[in-house]
Amino acid sequence: MGQLIKIQDYVSRYEQNIYLYPSRYVRLKKQQWGKLKSAWENNDPSFFMDQYQANQDTTDWFIEEKQPFMNKLKGFLKLGKNEIDEEEMILEEPEKTEDEDEEEEVNFDFKTNFTYRPDSIEELKHQFLDQLFSFQMKWASSTLTEKSFVERKFYYDERLKYFLQRFPDTYLVLYFPLFLLKKAPVEVETIILGPTGVWCISFLESEDLAVFIGSKERFWVKRGKGEEKKVLNPLPALNRTGKIVQQIFQMNEIDLPIHKVVLSRNGYIDYPALPFDVQLIEKRNYEEWFNSMRNLSSPLKHNQIKGAQALLQFCQTTSIRRLEWELPNED
Repeated sequence: MGQLIKIQDYVSRYEQNIYLYPSRYVRLKKQQWGKLKSAWENNDPSFFMDQYQANQDTTDWFIEEKQPFMNKLKGFLKLGKNEIDEEEMILEEPEKTEDEDEEEEVNFDFKTNFTYRPDSIEELKHQFLDQLFSFQMKWASSTLTEKSFVERKFYYDERLKYFLQRFPDTYLVLYFPLFLLKKAPVEVETIILGPTGVWCISFLESEDLAVFIGSKERFWVKRGKGEEKKVLNPLPALNRTGKIVQQIFQMNEIDLPIHKVVLSRNGYIDYPALPFDVQLIEKRNYEEWFNSMRNLSSPLKHNQIKGAQALLQFCQTTSIRRLEWELPNED
């Protein structure tokens, strides 16, 4: 499953330490899948609940267990009888040493509860991927000290799920990030950093078997069901994205090939005068391209991580400080 390292201008854990979180995610994913598969094979009730139990369970699937910090609070916080979800608490943090902060960051787990036991291993995998998607959204919109307000549409974004659930762990995804260039925010297309190159991707999709007629004009023509329609030419935004990535890489002496792609998974693109540095991936060659991306067996590379770090440094971030709960006023 691809890793979502940035989405628009939301705060991301990968921004804090891009050299740590990719490998941590892969490790946690493997550990949790092993536990889940074993629980499924043994019909473990702690993983698979009936619908009534699921409705009663208010515990977030991904709770960061800040136990070292929580132990400090037990002496002067009086909690009520109702169980409190630590992830949603509001607190004012006392000063912490660097070691304590690192211990809090490392000491966490993610837990899985399904409302029913899937009938097959394939169904189990699909449900697990949906859980991982929620987990990725959390890492891409919050840290231990900050969080951003996520638009609900991203949780149902089919294209975002496509990049995350269909690509290997070694692909790092920036989904419509906002770069802060000369003090001005610039939204670009989706960027995927793979072990062997960077892909700047612009989607061009409509109903099945639609045909897009490309040109140098501001609008292209879509022919499909009903009347012809004009669609915005994707190349200016795609070229802007590739240029920004190239300039940032040059500034940081990063040598990675940059590929610019117009992607139409279910339609056709006709553009004889296509610029030489742009690829059209459409219905006729989509499967070949997709399988080449999926079957890349190379691990994460240092240059890839370095490139991701350089891009993240120029991304805009909008967030608020997390106040987990307000301390009671003794007066």
